Amino acid sequence: MSEYTSTDPDILSGATVFKGTRVLVQSLFDYLEGGDSIDEFISDFPTVKRDQVIGLLEELKDGAIPEDKAA
Repeated sequence: MSEYTSTDPDILSGATVFKGTRVLVQSLFDYLEGGDSIDEFISDFPTVKRDQVIGLLEELKDGAIPEDKAA
């Protein structure tokens, strides 16, 4: 999984949340898709820390963009 997320069948029926919170990761993507900023998301969900959001996005970016093999 991720250093920044967790799933537990006893927390929100096993949905993926930010580690140590009950905040759905899907909520972050809903905010971003709706045009809201990371700061707005963090303001509305103060149990999620900025480093968790940035770390998760970096993990996803690294998984989505292959490293340049020519380097």
